[in-house]
Amino acid sequence: MSGIPFGDEPSILDCWTGPKLHGAGDRRRHFLPQTCRRPEASGHNLSYLGDQRVRAQAIAAAFSVIIRDVPTDPPPIARGHYVDKPRHRRRPGVVPEENLMCGIIGIVAKESVAPGLLEGLRRLEYRGYDSAGIATLINGHIECRRAKGKLINLARRLDQEPVHGVVGIGHTRWATHGLPTETNAHPIVTDRVAVAHNGIIENFQRLRSELKGLGYVFQTDTDTEAVAILATHFLGQGLSPQEAVAKTLTRIEGVFALVFLFAGEHDLLIGARRGSPLAIGYGEGEMFLGSDALALAPLTRRITYLEEGDRAVVTSRAVAIFDAANREVVRPVRESAASGALIGKGDYPHFMLKEIFEQPAVIGDTLNAVINPATRAVHLPELCFELGELDRVTVIACGTSYHAGLVAKYWLEQIARVSVETDIASEFRYRAPAMPRGGAAIFVSQSGETADTLAALRYARAQGQKIIAIVNQPESSIAREADVVLPTLAGPEIGVASTKAFTTQLAVLACLTVALARARGGIGQAREVQLAGFLSEIPSLAREVLNNDARIREMAIEIAKARDVLYLGRGSAFPLALEGALKLKEISYIRAEGYAAGEMKHGPIALIDENVQVIVLAPHDHLFEKTLGNVEEVMARGGRVMMISDTEGVARLADRLAYSIALPSCDPLVMPLLYAIPMQLLAYHTAVLKGSDVDQPRNLAKSVTVE
Repeated sequence: MSGIPFGDEPSILDCWTGPKLHGAGDRRRHFLPQTCRRPEASGHNLSYLGDQRVRAQAIAAAFSVIIRDVPTDPPPIARGHYVDKPRHRRRPGVVPEENLMCGIIGIVAKESVAPGLLEGLRRLEYRGYDSAGIATLINGHIECRRAKGKLINLARRLDQEPVHGVVGIGHTRWATHGLPTETNAHPIVTDRVAVAHNGIIENFQRLRSELKGLGYVFQTDTDTEAVAILATHFLGQGLSPQEAVAKTLTRIEGVFALVFLFAGEHDLLIGARRGSPLAIGYGEGEMFLGSDALALAPLTRRITYLEEGDRAVVTSRAVAIFDAANREVVRPVRESAASGALIGKGDYPHFMLKEIFEQPAVIGDTLNAVINPATRAVHLPELCFELGELDRVTVIACGTSYHAGLVAKYWLEQIARVSVETDIASEFRYRAPAMPRGGAAIFVSQSGETADTLAALRYARAQGQKIIAIVNQPESSIAREADVVLPTLAGPEIGVASTKAFTTQLAVLACLTVALARARGGIGQAREVQLAGFLSEIPSLAREVLNNDARIREMAIEIAKARDVLYLGRGSAFPLALEGALKLKEISYIRAEGYAAGEMKHGPIALIDENVQVIVLAPHDHLFEKTLGNVEEVMARGGRVMMISDTEGVARLADRLAYSIALPSCDPLVMPLLYAIPMQLLAYHTAVLKGSDVDQPRNLAKSVTVE
């Protein structure tokens, strides 16, 4: 091939209020306890992702039900073709592997944009912090400042080498293609264009090869550079920036949000999205683009969300939006409720510790949204199906959310007496299991944007399942495609290692369990009242658990010396053992594994010696004696045991334990929410002692989806 052919704390909760919204086959009711309208639970929790047809007036604290027609995939954009190959189209239902990694901000203004770009990137750093950069125009030429590592490094460079252009783009990166170096940092720049990109260009290698054949030289290892050089190629053919971007979009495949800055164009930015979110903000004589409303909140409250396949031509005074078919369209401008104030750590040294100590409040918010304190009954909103007719439930999630689903499996089977399957989304989507029609599939996700979980949702939908979403972002993609949305009211979670999002997921799942059990006749009103009463006690019990912080810090001194740590639990404490091990390895980088205590003798016991720390979760329940037997097996082989139980349970082993934490006695339904907290604190203090970056551990990002 010789060239490239290019084609064309509340008390009264029984009063529900909220707007009824209609549009395009989408009928959504929002049920919001009036006394729950707190800034902590709502205003800061707005991170709108993707195309928006309907926006709730009270997003973060809304308890939503969506009754909608099954969405169809949007028509693909024509991608052009090669001379010797047929036109390529993605197979129906195939979801890109990644859709939310990096953060993008763009500004067209009347004064220097560098401070605004840096401020926006600070609010987006949760998306990635391998490197960051900004690009602007100085006398018509593109000037770029980039830095490896955290955003503070870019800020320092800008102090030393300031830029004062009135148009610019910024980017914070989670590395996918190429090492996290300054060379690979975005924006990616040629002499004609600068590009900030969130997502994956799947055909970049073919484009790279063809462009090299035309004499273009690549300077980075990124997939984004193929986009920048391709746009440069079209500009060199005499196309305008708008035409060059439109033609570039026909050639690239994958998932992306893109923002382009052009040399010589001081009043122009062009943005486009396919799969990844992108929003436009409106100002007075200035305009903005950003990955979400959180990034734009300090700049404007008037937001438009681009829909799938849209591209936007943005100047300081106007925005023109074109859809996937290249037709100019109008997208609604909405008033954002996202706070412009940066979320601070208060008196805490890290966000993670702050968020751990916020758990009594946010668990209370989440429970109070569905439990009527007067009647002690669980009130789910009106559903589009009969809850009592469900006889099979599948719970699908990733990471920490998957562990929440595993806990729920025990609850749903034991209390609601319903058959439950749990699966990791990345495995489920390829296993393609048979799902009898009429069942329900529960998808648990903090961000609501995980690509694997979305793909699993669409498969479950095709299998005739009712779709229930438990998310912390009620306007996310998963929420929009669900039949029922049960939001967690965790508020913004900045620390990468999930804490309060996990326990609020458990709170929602516990309430769903009680409601399902009552609907199926598994429990009567008296038992429902009793269980709701147990759940209502969690906030006060969680405060008691947090009083063990100093003792847990002492345990952490020993754990920080360990090479290997083993977590053991039985019943619903087993998923907590998995979660405890995950937290420790995420932020302290200590190798940790969680096992069902009864499985220890089938392999892991070979690891036990005096150098291995064993953390046992042993609530004093019907499985306690079995767990105690496993503890004796560990001690017989010289293992050091740290046990988390209640006072009675700890007393059984007295001075034989290396350390112990006595938690309040509680019902088995409540136990997982309380026992999660000391494990979070233990991981936190261990990581601090080892000098780890607790809030931004290496190789991770808060909202990243990778298979």
